[in-house]
Amino acid sequence: MDPIRPMTDAPAPPINALVVDDEQLARSELCYHLEQLGSVDVIAQAGNGLEALAAIERHAPDLVFLDIQMPGLNGFEVARRLLAAPDPPPALIFVTAFDQHAIQAFEVNAVDYLLKPVDPRRLEQAIDRARRRMQVERTATAQPSAANLNESLERIVRLMADRQVRREQVAVKVGERFMLVQAEEIIFASLADESITIVTGQVAGTSNYRTLDDLQARLDPEVFWRVHRSHLVNINKIKEIVPWFSRNYILRMKDAKGTEIPVSRSQTKRLREYLKL
Repeated sequence: MDPIRPMTDAPAPPINALVVDDEQLARSELCYHLEQLGSVDVIAQAGNGLEALAAIERHAPDLVFLDIQMPGLNGFEVARRLLAAPDPPPALIFVTAFDQHAIQAFEVNAVDYLLKPVDPRRLEQAIDRARRRMQVERTATAQPSAANLNESLERIVRLMADRQVRREQVAVKVGERFMLVQAEEIIFASLADESITIVTGQVAGTSNYRTLDDLQARLDPEVFWRVHRSHLVNINKIKEIVPWFSRNYILRMKDAKGTEIPVSRSQTKRLREYLKL
């Protein structure tokens, strides 16, 4: 009689995934990590939100790795369109450089949230969560319950509490050199003659960003306000608010020159509400 062999679990089938990011290098890096893990097959890639929606309809992936900051439709807009569609959406994992989007990511029922650069161990944990989510949803209703959403929200709060705060750096060209400054040190950035000037307490120079929109996307939107089409300010670096004509304001900043920056009419109301003026 043949010896009795212990029963072993069959290996889980690979997950079919779509990788969405507007940066080719970021997509390539993530695809490399997924290839090393061996539990995910990348069946397609997309470079923006509209391409992502088309690829999801065409390939019906199990899982989508979705960047947030993208031209056209951002990652959250893609997620909301998927949730509004009649068919059950794929599982979503957001992969982005911005910590402040974490809670919003879970409000659209993401499986997980990964910060760039992606840590392979965290990536593996996210895939395990995605696999468990898919197994549960095969035996439950397609729409998530409030309890599941609350559980997801609690998980991301714990995750962020355990994670070191990401300190964003920005390159400032001073003469022939590039100085790296911490984002929170920036006092303001201004656009003039198609060149962006960045000013901190110690450094003043130019940026290689083409537009203030590009620079602003790299910074915390709760701290850096676009108070004028040509000016982006750190609201923690405002020294004085000077009333101006037509109930508008001038901001006197905390740099050595006490630079004065106008506030546009559209941003005046926001400033009044924030500072209770």
